[in-house]
Amino acid sequence: MYIEQLYTSCLAEAAYYIESDGVAAIIDPLRETTPYIALAKKRNATIKYVFETHFHADFVSGHIDLARASGASIVYGPTAETGYETYVAKDNEIFEIGKIKIKVLHTPGHTLESSCFLLMDENGKDHAIFTGDTLFVGDVGRPDLAIKSDLTVDDLAGMLYDSLNSKIKPLADEVIVYPAHGAGSSCGKNIGKETFSTIGQQKKLNYAMQPMSKEEFVKAVTTGLTEAPQYFALDATLNKKGYSSIDEVLNKNTVALSVTEFEAEINKGSVILDVRTPDEFEKGFIPDSVNIGLNGQYAPWVGSLLNPNVPLILVTDEGKETEAVLRLARVGYEKVNGYLKGGFNSWKNAGKAVDTVQSITATDFAAKLESNPELNVLDVRKPGEVESGMVEGANHICLSGLQKELNALDKNKQYYIHCAGGYRSMMAASILKKKGFDNVINVLGGMGKIKETGLKLVQPISSL
Repeated sequence: MYIEQLYTSCLAEAAYYIESDGVAAIIDPLRETTPYIALAKKRNATIKYVFETHFHADFVSGHIDLARASGASIVYGPTAETGYETYVAKDNEIFEIGKIKIKVLHTPGHTLESSCFLLMDENGKDHAIFTGDTLFVGDVGRPDLAIKSDLTVDDLAGMLYDSLNSKIKPLADEVIVYPAHGAGSSCGKNIGKETFSTIGQQKKLNYAMQPMSKEEFVKAVTTGLTEAPQYFALDATLNKKGYSSIDEVLNKNTVALSVTEFEAEINKGSVILDVRTPDEFEKGFIPDSVNIGLNGQYAPWVGSLLNPNVPLILVTDEGKETEAVLRLARVGYEKVNGYLKGGFNSWKNAGKAVDTVQSITATDFAAKLESNPELNVLDVRKPGEVESGMVEGANHICLSGLQKELNALDKNKQYYIHCAGGYRSMMAASILKKKGFDNVINVLGGMGKIKETGLKLVQPISSL
């Protein structure tokens, strides 16, 4: 028996390769199929099944392309209805993979079709469970993402309670828990940093696995839910109904544009997405560009901040064009009208207009704040992050909600913007610049560096 977790940090997503006696199965693959096919080839195995724990909302799964390329069957749990050929398993149905077995456990709650896959070893002993978005390390899946369901969030949370208590908790403490996501995913409220655990550890440490009534559970898992990113509905629909092959998307979207062609796309209304690092971006960029760097959680932030129905044109470092397009396709963003050939330098060398963002060190920021407590400070961290302390008097607007809250800001004022480490504050600065806020200053290193200055912090009173 061989198990390998294939973890993609920028999406906080875990896919799994399972193999026994030359037969393999893949659970929750990413959109590109090459890693799974290459791994099976390397191990002289044949992929027999592609198991999907549910209709994913935070990424487009590779199950359709992988099944087409390998001849494997796509397996969903009970109640799943798709726009392509699949096998819908029964609750407790067993699938053989070489000398091991996978049992389907229908665990509705995160979504109606959500299922976990219990792996039994060569001796028939429960070894591991692949929990999808039903159970995470330290958390459970949010119950508000079902597609076109008449059920309420509380209804689904109640189903999740029943699923955990009837299907998950009875398993032996030593059974390994392999979830679909780790820290940073929006599919849970506060997922732990570890990417696997055990049933016993989760019974001890996971708030949702503690003894409580259904009413208490529903309140616990529904309290504090933030609004789901706008692209979640798009991805869930693509996973349910089907999509174009990744090769077609790459061929269509990875198109080099001259400066003249790029400028024509701008005039047509395409959004300029600059995927360089914040440090590169601040020194010079095409006016009205939005900066979301490839060096961080690029695709999820694109999905949170940019409209999937508006075409994108890309500014990348040379050699990064295909990566930028591929990672957009992972979250269903396929309206890419090309990239700027030669990158930002070709634009600058053509004598076109260039904009910049001013940055300041945390030390200089703290000194300015000491001498002028009335500085306008904009904190764009997530609500949970500000609990560790805020700059006194700062205006907190989570980055994902910034564009909806622009009326709370004044274009005539100067704003010092910070996040936790500097990645998101440059996104915020680029969005504000695009919206006509000309006097914005980025605090380098964010709160991490601000704390090192010894600046006095306060607890938040409330946040948007």
